[in-house]
Amino acid sequence: MPGTPEATPAAKQVSDAPSPRRLLSTEKVYEGRIWDVVSDSFQLQETGEALTRDYIDHPGAVAVLPMNAAGEILLLRQYRHPVGMDLWEIPAGLLDVEGEDFVVGAARELAEEADLAAGTWNVLADFFNSPGSSSEAIRIYLARDLADIPHHERHERTDEEAEIEFHWISLDDAVDSVLAGRLHNPSAVVGILAAAAARAGGYKGLRPADAPWPAHPSQR
Repeated sequence: MPGTPEATPAAKQVSDAPSPRRLLSTEKVYEGRIWDVVSDSFQLQETGEALTRDYIDHPGAVAVLPMNAAGEILLLRQYRHPVGMDLWEIPAGLLDVEGEDFVVGAARELAEEADLAAGTWNVLADFFNSPGSSSEAIRIYLARDLADIPHHERHERTDEEAEIEFHWISLDDAVDSVLAGRLHNPSAVVGILAAAAARAGGYKGLRPADAPWPAHPSQR
């Protein structure tokens, strides 16, 4: 049929990959409480002119989509000052404990923010939050076989976390909220859509909790 692309033996797999460039200089221009701003000068090509880019040097983060036996997921409402809004999110936190395993950090955040422990962990998705301006890499886990943390062992939440509210919602309703533009937190949006895609395959294609994460800056 005219205009029909020729069939290929197999679909081409697309995959992001490291792309080292010649670094000419690097300078910390701002030291913050949690992350810094650095300024790098580099060359795209050996004979090219120097380019300079400022970006946030970030330790990375993990996020957790908790799912109960009924297939509902837990969302947390939390105030976020930079956008001046209460956002429905999933438990998440910085990878700011040196040497801590990624999934151990995720379990810690699940316990601290949602008072939950999980018996089954899988990787849902890895992504860069804002690759044009930050080195922040985020891994989202799916946590199942949930159990409540005993009251005497629960973390005392302070500051913005003290206002956290919980809401269990069906995965389908959460997807509808994403597509309708009612949810804006990136980890929640990515996690919800990834979980819906994984559910279509019975969650069989998900990576194990200890799957390599070569895109995280600490692993390069």
